Amino acid sequence: MTTPEMGSAADVVAMCRRLIDTGIALTGEPELPVLLDRILGEAREFTGAEAGTIFLREGDQLRFAVVQNDVLAAELGDQEMKRRLEASPVAVREPSLAGFVATSGQVLRVPDVEAIPAGAPYAFDRSVDRRTAYRTRSVLAVPLVDQAGETLGVLELMNARNQRSVVTAFAPERVDLVRCLAAQATVSVRAALLEELSYRDPLTGLYNRRYFGLRVQEEGKRHDRFGEPLSLVLMDIDHFKPVNDRLGHAAGDDLLRELARVLVGHSRSFSIITRYGGDEFAVLLVNTTKAGAVAYARRIKTLVETHAFAHGALTVSLGVCSLPDDVRTSADLIPAADRALYLAKRAGRNGVEVA
Repeated sequence: MTTPEMGSAADVVAMCRRLIDTGIALTGEPELPVLLDRILGEAREFTGAEAGTIFLREGDQLRFAVVQNDVLAAELGDQEMKRRLEASPVAVREPSLAGFVATSGQVLRVPDVEAIPAGAPYAFDRSVDRRTAYRTRSVLAVPLVDQAGETLGVLELMNARNQRSVVTAFAPERVDLVRCLAAQATVSVRAALLEELSYRDPLTGLYNRRYFGLRVQEEGKRHDRFGEPLSLVLMDIDHFKPVNDRLGHAAGDDLLRELARVLVGHSRSFSIITRYGGDEFAVLLVNTTKAGAVAYARRIKTLVETHAFAHGALTVSLGVCSLPDDVRTSADLIPAADRALYLAKRAGRNGVEVA
């Protein structure tokens, strides 16, 4: 991806028309992940950036919501690239580029991250580059600020490329284009976030059963069209009722919230993690084979078993089912995974069974 030329009046008009068309298109996209991916793609097209990230703000943290990187995707494949780029949330008060933009509301254009002065109110976090063997040089970071002045997140672009495909600084005349795009995008992001609230469990913040059902249908159709594998992991907390009886429902709620954090912290960003009901959780693993789903379930079992929960030790029982290995349709996933979960509980709990 290279920076498109914008020298003549006709070029300027064309870019403005594209910006308007983009804004109109964004208002019609209700799905937040799809919306964010499109916003990032358009911003990269405007600037010639080979990579980018959109962070969403959640309290005092910035969460990696969507990531694109042409170089790593070509080397590793899209799924592996996303897995490696997943990272822990960024604290907004840490001296990072995204954190500075989120707290200050300023646009940040860094021609070369290697040349950031020691006294600057921000710093470049090299951990992602080290983890992926990628080299970030130039950065453009723009806040996503709504009409009420609230910062919803940060759009961060990396490594602009010129017409000769050489990494260069982001062109100053492109900054205003990205700022306009960010302003238009924020309206759509706010609407999508409000819509998403209707799909969230109020206690844990995970997806609720309603949204889970919709995604099972959607991913089932994707499997029918493209043959992508689809897996489901159902899990129950072992002996949850005694916790409520002994420590009270407030302690039980704390436990559910803490388990939700463990699941989110150790799952891919595109996994659909759901509070299915009571003390039962469901994780829909898109484009994941049976072997991958079993490995995930076993890893979660061990993580929960060894995690230091505030109210004492905890274990879970898990049932795994995969399409097309175990069932023929997406409608069969939940019943089959539920049967496997029942077998795990009958076998003594704290285990994984497969449909």
